[in-house]
Amino acid sequence: MESLFIEKRRFQIEVTTVNEQFTSSSINPKRKRKRKTKKKRKKLKEFISIDCGSTSNYTDPRTGLQWISDNGIMNYGKSVEVKNPDGKFVQYQRRRDFSIDNKKYCYNLSTKERRRYIVRATFQYGSLENEDSFPKFELYLDATKWSTVTILEDSRVYVKEMIIRAPSSSIDVCICCATTGSPFISTVELRPLNLSMYATDFEDSFFLKLAARVNFGAPTEDALRYPDDPYDRIWDSDLIKRQNFLVGVAPGTVRINTSENIDIQTREYPPVKVMQTAVVGKEGTLSYRLNLEDFPANARAYAYFAEIEDLGANETRKFKLMMNPYMSDYSNAVVNIAENANGSYRLYEPSYMNVSLDFVLSFSFVKTRDSTQGPLLNAIEISKYLKIGSKTDDQDVAVLDVFRSMSTRSSWTNEGGDPCVPAQWEWVNCSSTTPPRITKIELSGKKLEGEIPPEINSMEELTELWLDGNFLTGSLPDISHLVNLKVVHLENNKLSGSLPKYLGSLPTLRELYIQNNSFSGQIPPALLTGKVIINYENNPGLHKDAAKKLHYKLILGTSISVLAVLLVLLLGSLIYLRNLQRKTSHQKSNGQGSSLLTSTKPSTAYSIGRGWHLVDDGVSYYISFSELEEATNNFSKKIGKGSFGTVYYGQMKDGKEVAVKIMADSSSHLTHQFVTEVALLSRIHHRNLVPLIGFCEEGHQRILVYEYMHNGTLRDHIHGSDNQKRLDWLTRLQIAEDAAKGLEYLHTGCNPSIIHRDVKTSNILLDINMRAKVSDFGLSRQAEDDLTHISSVARGTVGYLDPEYYANQQLTEKSDVYSFGVVLLELISGKKPVSTEDFGAEMNIVHWARALIRKGDVASIVDNVLIENAKIESIWRIAEVAIQCVQQRAVSRPRMQEVILAIQEASKIEKGSDGNQKIYGSGSSRGQSSRKTLLTSFLEIESPDLSNGCLVPAAR
Repeated sequence: MESLFIEKRRFQIEVTTVNEQFTSSSINPKRKRKRKTKKKRKKLKEFISIDCGSTSNYTDPRTGLQWISDNGIMNYGKSVEVKNPDGKFVQYQRRRDFSIDNKKYCYNLSTKERRRYIVRATFQYGSLENEDSFPKFELYLDATKWSTVTILEDSRVYVKEMIIRAPSSSIDVCICCATTGSPFISTVELRPLNLSMYATDFEDSFFLKLAARVNFGAPTEDALRYPDDPYDRIWDSDLIKRQNFLVGVAPGTVRINTSENIDIQTREYPPVKVMQTAVVGKEGTLSYRLNLEDFPANARAYAYFAEIEDLGANETRKFKLMMNPYMSDYSNAVVNIAENANGSYRLYEPSYMNVSLDFVLSFSFVKTRDSTQGPLLNAIEISKYLKIGSKTDDQDVAVLDVFRSMSTRSSWTNEGGDPCVPAQWEWVNCSSTTPPRITKIELSGKKLEGEIPPEINSMEELTELWLDGNFLTGSLPDISHLVNLKVVHLENNKLSGSLPKYLGSLPTLRELYIQNNSFSGQIPPALLTGKVIINYENNPGLHKDAAKKLHYKLILGTSISVLAVLLVLLLGSLIYLRNLQRKTSHQKSNGQGSSLLTSTKPSTAYSIGRGWHLVDDGVSYYISFSELEEATNNFSKKIGKGSFGTVYYGQMKDGKEVAVKIMADSSSHLTHQFVTEVALLSRIHHRNLVPLIGFCEEGHQRILVYEYMHNGTLRDHIHGSDNQKRLDWLTRLQIAEDAAKGLEYLHTGCNPSIIHRDVKTSNILLDINMRAKVSDFGLSRQAEDDLTHISSVARGTVGYLDPEYYANQQLTEKSDVYSFGVVLLELISGKKPVSTEDFGAEMNIVHWARALIRKGDVASIVDNVLIENAKIESIWRIAEVAIQCVQQRAVSRPRMQEVILAIQEASKIEKGSDGNQKIYGSGSSRGQSSRKTLLTSFLEIESPDLSNGCLVPAAR
């Protein structure tokens, strides 16, 4: 007998049997109904449903769920009316908006420790106001990063759901860390589960983050939830019109349903209504493709099968599950619903408790040769294993709670969530260890009353304690275990008693302020050696013996130290001047044709910040005009021409091939470009920037000499007429990564940072190995460390120019990011940035590509050269980050580091073994397959580290 029972070392299928206590025929039907109604009411009372931003409590007429307002629950943010809300649901008419700051805002939900729950947060933003951008922010459950919430559609309700085993008597749902827009939330929901529902072997270390829960054969696009599902799970319809939600439907797929009752008494108790519908592959195959957010990752997956057609005596339904390549272990497993469920209209529920899934889940059910009926599927459920984050050390939290109880009248005591993760409370600092520890408590002037809690002695990582300006009484508690304590502020309180002797032996203590208290007794001598700065004024009962002598010693020691430092500085200056003199003499004695740029050329002795002459960097080589004439054979071989001037091929005496660029005229604009290029390239060096070999400045001639790039510009290869030169997708990705790394170096590796200002395909050159280097720094500008932007007249190239920079004349690094986004769109499409032939007079590549990508139609923008030769998901990765780069507002664009990560991820996908995910022409239905929407959290991909044994399945 073939079955789906398979055990592998890393994978496992589990089938649960019917619980006999639910199928006993001895229970009276009326008693059953009463018991069911009673359980339903009890379960409904245990539900927590918070309508964030609502002004009153109410009962939802569609579901019967009772919703409560968060007034009094959440003390921060403001209630905002949603424009164009989802009209079907009352809870999306308002939302709660929070400030854009470094704080977190948390809803605390009561739980029963070790009980399993569904925790759900939903978000509907509505229409944008004015020129605001859609929000993007982080969602946390306790200290675990749950999701990055990225709003891209005003009318869509974004649902984030997790299944947890409660770690304590309460949990916190927190939002924070907005990168664009104001963080907000629409609803917070908590749903208890029964018995061992959704239990896994890994729940001590991992939550289950829902990736997909799909009802196949659903009659409408509406999701199914409570009261049809007594646990209020949300089952999405397979008809839903969300981009790339479910695609790749096999021919012959039909929808069936039944009104017959289905026995669903298995482990997960899916709702009867979900099991009463299904899809069937009449031609022998069922196949779908589904995008899974935040994958690749390890997952728990369930399939739900119930035979809802009356098969004849000689009819059978047997089929195999095909999930190539990552679940090839199951390819020979045979599903026989009637046999495994012990008959029709009964549920069969195989589970894959730990399986590695990619971002794109492609699965097929294919009937076996001895089957008369095609495969059937009622529902699926897939959840990602999400590593539980470490919360702040329990002992530290207990002390902080005591401090909060000492000032109940203050707003600072209301900060919720974990003290350290994801954002620190305003009055603490935390370590980066696991678990986090408190390193600083800052409660100056916070109206604290009572005694300093003795439990503070357990906070071994504490380095600073600020409790000054309060109403603290009693003596100083034992803090002898605080071996890392450096700074203590207890001044301006009502503390009394003596100072313990161990204070002088705390190894790291450097500052102790206890003035204006009522301490008494003798100051421990070890505190008066000068190692600790101590202020003990206005403590009438405190002895100050020998303090004066030690004070003089401290002054003497400080004076000697200052004199020593001055002596070292004087000696260092003398040595530096001597070396500089030797270096100048050596340069003057250099009689070769090529000499370093030095002060021997007066016209180049000024800083670029003061004029249009070159800096005296002593790095770039000065090359004479006669040498360049000889190298270029009197400038006979022209290889390029631009706004700056003409470029010639040359070969130096040592055999080095060079590109010689002669400035067209001596206008102030071009002279400035010349000076800028030499000044910048003289001090920056990176393998993805074209090296400047030297320059020439004789009479009216201004010439730049670069390393020769054998394969020309990227523009030549994308838009050139020679199809043989057109690049494959993997080569384009490598070029994009090289260019991005060059720009990233300019933005973050240079101090001050450099903004290129003219990023385009013709300024990306390719060497003999087709590796890319960024060139042409004539328009580049240096940023200033204390400014967020540079006020500058907008310069650049039409089609690549950042519209925000053009509008407000404020240049930032994100202007380069915009231009690079246009380059990425060129790499995908093979089209020029501006083309009336391709886009019409009113359009450009950004408008054209954005419109198609937002529809989910990436295939229509792909270069014909790439069709059938590139993977759809790899293209999507670049399409997404390109659209992010060309966002209207700079704040919404990624940094170059994030762009590099996306390109590297696309390269990994393209190099992978899945050869079935190719781009097809726009005439093919497969060509319209796409991701569910733009810009999901593809830069935050996480996967449990199996190599460290953090997720090893146990046999069941």
